[in-house]
Amino acid sequence: MTRNLSTRILIVLFALALMSSSSLAQSTDQSSNSATIAKSDQAAKSGKAELLDINSASKDDLQALPGIGDVYAQKIIDGRPYKTKTELARKNIIPKATYEKIRGQIIAKQQK
Repeated sequence: MTRNLSTRILIVLFALALMSSSSLAQSTDQSSNSATIAKSDQAAKSGKAELLDINSASKDDLQALPGIGDVYAQKIIDGRPYKTKTELARKNIIPKATYEKIRGQIIAKQQK
């Protein structure tokens, strides 16, 4: 009987430990999710400030875009100025698939 009782106590303690670690993991996930949401909210508030202007960006800045290497960065620079960012794909400066990857990160500001 004592052995049966100690087994039950161990099972209960194990179950409590599992529930405790599960709630701790959820708390950690919520904290990291909150940080991620805060970063994306901050980026959304700053809006166009983070868009890269293809008419004035340096070669290094262009190469930081996904799918843009040395050759495409130089082609973008050589094709300036652009009236709209869609000209990159329309004029075959970069492939359409590459343009689709970066279109949310770029802008073509008009020079005054």
